[in-house]
Amino acid sequence: MSNQPVQRSTSIDDADERTNYDHTSDAIEHPRLVSELRTRVDGDVRFDTYTRQLYATDASAYEATPIGVVFPTSTDDVAAVVSYCAEREIPVLPRGAGTSLAGQAVNEAVVLDFTRHMDAVVSVDVDARRAQVQSGVVLGELNRQLASHGLKFAPDPAAGDRSVIGGAIGNNSTGAHSLKYGKTDAYVKECEAVLADGTVVTLGETDLDELREQADPDGTVLQRVYAEVAHILDNETDEIEERFPDLKRNVSGYNLDVLVEEAETGTVNLARLLAGSEGTLAVITEAEVSLEPVPETKAVSLLFYDSVLDAVTDVQHVLKHDPAAVELIDDVLIGLARDTAEFEEIAALVPEDAQAGLLVEFYAEDDTHGRAQTAGLLTDRVPDVDARATSPSEFPNIEQTYSFAGLEAHSEADREQFWKLRKAGLPILLSRTSDEKHISFIEDCAIPPEHLPEFVERFQSLLTEKNRDVDAAFYAHAGPGVLHVRPLVNTKAAADHRDMVDIADAVTDMVVEFGGSVSGEHGDGRARTQWNRKLYGEDVWNTFRNLKTAFDPDWILNPGNVCGDHDMTENLRYDDEYEYDAGFEPSLDWENENGMQGMVELCHGCGGCRGSQQTSGGVMCPTYRAADEEITTTRGRANLLRQAMSGDLPDDPTDDEFAEEVLDLCIGCKGCARDCPSEVDMAKLKTEVMHARHQEHGASLRDKLFANFDTLAPVGSALAPISNLAQSIPGARAIAEKTLGIAREQTLPSFRSETVQDWFEARGGSHVSESDAERMAIFFVDSYTNYSHTEVGKATVRVLEAADVHVRLAERTDSGRPALSKGFVEKSRDAIKSNVDELYPHVRDGWDVVLAEPSDAVMFQSDALDLLSGKAVESVAANTYGVCEYIDIFRLDENVDWAPVTESVAYHGHCHQKAVKKDHHAVGVLRRAGYNVDPLDSGCCGMAGSFGYEAEHYALSKSIGEILFEQIETSDATAVTAPGTSCRTQLGDERIDAVTAKSSLTGTDLDREEPPTPVELLDHCLPT
Repeated sequence: MSNQPVQRSTSIDDADERTNYDHTSDAIEHPRLVSELRTRVDGDVRFDTYTRQLYATDASAYEATPIGVVFPTSTDDVAAVVSYCAEREIPVLPRGAGTSLAGQAVNEAVVLDFTRHMDAVVSVDVDARRAQVQSGVVLGELNRQLASHGLKFAPDPAAGDRSVIGGAIGNNSTGAHSLKYGKTDAYVKECEAVLADGTVVTLGETDLDELREQADPDGTVLQRVYAEVAHILDNETDEIEERFPDLKRNVSGYNLDVLVEEAETGTVNLARLLAGSEGTLAVITEAEVSLEPVPETKAVSLLFYDSVLDAVTDVQHVLKHDPAAVELIDDVLIGLARDTAEFEEIAALVPEDAQAGLLVEFYAEDDTHGRAQTAGLLTDRVPDVDARATSPSEFPNIEQTYSFAGLEAHSEADREQFWKLRKAGLPILLSRTSDEKHISFIEDCAIPPEHLPEFVERFQSLLTEKNRDVDAAFYAHAGPGVLHVRPLVNTKAAADHRDMVDIADAVTDMVVEFGGSVSGEHGDGRARTQWNRKLYGEDVWNTFRNLKTAFDPDWILNPGNVCGDHDMTENLRYDDEYEYDAGFEPSLDWENENGMQGMVELCHGCGGCRGSQQTSGGVMCPTYRAADEEITTTRGRANLLRQAMSGDLPDDPTDDEFAEEVLDLCIGCKGCARDCPSEVDMAKLKTEVMHARHQEHGASLRDKLFANFDTLAPVGSALAPISNLAQSIPGARAIAEKTLGIAREQTLPSFRSETVQDWFEARGGSHVSESDAERMAIFFVDSYTNYSHTEVGKATVRVLEAADVHVRLAERTDSGRPALSKGFVEKSRDAIKSNVDELYPHVRDGWDVVLAEPSDAVMFQSDALDLLSGKAVESVAANTYGVCEYIDIFRLDENVDWAPVTESVAYHGHCHQKAVKKDHHAVGVLRRAGYNVDPLDSGCCGMAGSFGYEAEHYALSKSIGEILFEQIETSDATAVTAPGTSCRTQLGDERIDAVTAKSSLTGTDLDREEPPTPVELLDHCLPT
């Protein structure tokens, strides 16, 4: 066999059939290829511009535009695609969720996305601890289904809530608990796979004698593979045993060390040879995997050190205690946690002089066992999270450890706090909006733990030499010797490309010297493939290439990876030729580095927005959860927006095609601003583009109507109840849909003839005098509350007064939210300026501002700062509260003698409040008032302001809502509460009878189609 197989570039029959992009999302570069594939497969075949660009990136620093994307529905589909492409020498790339950090999930190839259709748990054999799964099943979803059996798929990569089993096998994934569980290859029993010629095979344990009998270097692909495996075992064993590092965590190159080890038993498992092959040997469609029991309980110790070197030196001692995980936290991450409000509580537990920490987790049979294990590591004088040793003298066995302080955690809540500290820094590292980023290119080295101190010391010196030591954090899996290090690199600068190569080259030399691996977790891909030759030497490198050729004679399967010709500085997402041009000037304030451009370029592709509702909860990304389309993820929209502004897409971001294909289904929930690890604010970006689009092309009548609700509402109120009858006129809804695009199925808001302002004036103002008041508040009654939902406004006043608050009403009702939600920035800015002019003098005199509608409260607290600057708006923002937030923060409910209640309620928080982390206040107040509250970890309701009213979005709106409806129906609560007008409208339309039929609210004024707000529930239990 040749040691230098020819790697062919993409070759498509009839090149003259190729066409250029025609500036629409339906543009096809290879029309014959598309049409012929569509006749062969049942799944979708998409070669349009937008789809190709969506799959051009993964979670790495790389970008490579694929030829097209196929979404197979079955193994037959996969075989048909591979067979067709093999005949024409067209590259093929199997892909899961695109969470790869080394660039192995992007290539100039036909991409097979398994996550759409081939994502099932086929069967589970509890007794045998086995599961048969399709390659697109999400690991978190698999474990969710296994939980009732007390089992799990053991490897636990950080991206487990969105990464899939096929990717885990292809990458030979592991996780924080690899000390106990090792890598994925240990759990692979069999794989159904499609070979490079389209042949479907089942690979598993094979007797060596049988393998040799079937081996034929001139036979079928499988026979050639058998021949090459036999050759390796007969001739390469000594070299493999010498060159492969003796580590728990090595995923560099092909899995030949496992092959050699297994051969000693007289059998080999070729399915395990696919582990870590990154889709370069075969395409896995289904797998049988073994399972592990879920631990009964856990115990965690958190040790603190004077330096990173002390911490990594101590790893060897800690390992003697048989932990399940040993995680390093360095001074950079500790500092970032201390400086970030979200992590203040856990950071406060860390001694002031701590410069590093080790998080040590044990698996235990019960709590007593767990405490014994942590006591063995430290001392039984540190019993829980609240007790802290502050000096070496407090540790009787201090000679065993370099730590000067330590904590223990045994309850699940306390353990989660410790892990939160471990995970706190990375999102902050990834949230830089400057050109310099913490690039993943040398973050994956694995070193025998005994060499970690010297390795870290020399690594730090190397980074200092290259001026890369600023914020270069050392963290992650110290137990098995895997440290993640991400220096700051500006890949837009050619000089930094040279530094990247120099650093990686020097680090590889150290890795080889210490008997380590260049990849202990994240794989080879485009970042590290070139270093495998130095790591393993020429002989093993050629063995890799011969094995690749046996499996894939024409090198069409994800070419370039593992033993190919990738250069780590090529195909970078940002390089020295990258250009950015938004095409318009931003209208909002962007305080981050690089302004709006910094936000456009912020997404690093981790795929957190693809996390499943069942396994991750949270808000983002609602339309993806309903539509299961990459273009509806925050990552998809962010990538396409960046590509439109950098010229990779033919469309400008303000063009019709881009608006309809990319931004239209972003519902502005702001979930990404909270749930995205980098806090990509797609809602704000969409507002910018919508505003620019209005400037260029004008706005639709429907958008203008929704944006001007505050102008229309007084008219509707003045004409009520006659104005409310218009919708009941036969044919009226059909006309509204045809002329305005308002869904005929939806009921528009009705109006009240007596507004909240009218009612308040008629009652003589506040019933609490200023002299007797605990606090004084300006109640800003938003348009919907004032004109349509007056019962909420009245309840707000009564509850505030019961809490001894003197209340005044603001004169205005337009917060600016309706206009901002539709992209009318200047109109919204004018509204905010008028509101600030009215409210600031009161705030300056000690008044607070309170709102009942969550989105309007957040408008004052957060969005206003994007529209205006200065002391006045900052002061108003800082002193504005949602009503339950206001009561909770100042504990105003302590002034109230609540009437007894027995109701249990499911609480659905508003997306905008969740985005600014203020949705929890209602839960606390309701519980203190006597309600039994089940706070749902829910996403968006689907109504999203005007979104659910729009005819083209109605069906998707309901699909998004289904996830929430299911959560409510499975809750033990007997009532539902939600503070947001949109949410209550959606829930009222659905009417969750299974919950509300048991409610003691039946027969009260709260028994209506729309569920009550939390403040109405509080009003309901005020003393009479």
